[in-house]
Amino acid sequence: MEKPIKRAQQRPAGFTPPAHWTNEPAPTPRAVVRGKDPDGLDPTRFGDWEKNGIAIDF
Repeated sequence: MEKPIKRAQQRPAGFTPPAHWTNEPAPTPRAVVRGKDPDGLDPTRFGDWEKNGIAIDF
């Protein structure tokens, strides 16, 4: 049985982070704003489309 590879704890000495990297925290999630759906189909209800009581997952 092979030993697992030890995970790096630090970046290499010559590493320069890309310009788009930031240390800002992730944004706070916002509530979903649902628009009017004339057909009554709501794909975000269970992650599936529903029509006439039948869930359609594609």
